[in-house]
Formats: sequence, structure tokens, C-alpha cells
Amino acid sequence: MTGLLDHSTMCMFAFVFPMSGARCDTTMTQSPPSLSKSQGDRVEISCKASQSIGTAVVWYQQKEPGQAPKLLIYCANTLQSGVPSRFSGSGSGTDFTLTISIQDPEDSANYYFQQISPIYSYGPGYMGSDHTDSILP
Repeated sequence: MTGLLDHSTMCMFAFVFPMSGARCDTTMTQSPPSLSKSQGDRVEISCKASQSIGTAVVWYQQKEPGQAPKLLIYCANTLQSGVPSRFSGSGSGTDFTLTISIQDPEDSANYYFQQISPIYSYGPGYMGSDHTDSILP
């Protein structure tokens, strides 16, 4: 080991041990802002970072305002235990995608993208993402 962490290791480290007080100058743009799909359709939600952040990103699903978000994907493409396999994540660097291969009615929700890199992290009091996407039945 050379002492340097690859992006996957860095992502896992950041996820388990979140850091604060670092640079907060990465802007996230999520698109589309909202969309409506039919049951069984394939859904893709994209997010672009203003600078490379490796794979240090997570996707959340929030079904109701005020309800705790549910972690779907971490390290850009790793499915959280218990999340249905119709969900998948892809991308690295600046471009990321959350895909729902066959939409189910229970997937109607807000979807959030968050950067979790130890190099570019959220400061105290800021949690979530700049944008959300809703899938409506």
C-alpha cells in the first residue's frame, strides 16, 4: 500500500466517518427537477458536480416530507442492503445517474443526491442536496 486511498476506499471512509469544515465549493445540479412516469417505466435521474468528486456520493429516497430519507446507493454504485435490485447507481468524477429499471408505484418519492467526500464535505448544519427529483404516479 502506497499510503494513498483510491476513490472507493475514500468513499467508504467518508461514509463511515463523515468530516466537516472542509471545502464546500462543489455545486451539485440534479435533473430533471421533476418527472412523471408510468408503472413499469425505466427512470433515470442525473446529477452533475461542478468538479470531480470521484465516487464519494450517495442517493436517498424520501417518501413524505418530514420522514427520514432512506439510503439507496452509496459510493456512487453500491446498493444498500435491503434496497430492491431495480435501483442502481452509476458514474464517477462529475456525472452520476440513479436508475430505477422498472418503476413500481411505491417508488413515488423525492430523490436526493449528496456528496460525501472527505475532501469536499458539507459544513455544520447543512444536510441534503441542492436539488430533489420527484417521481409522481
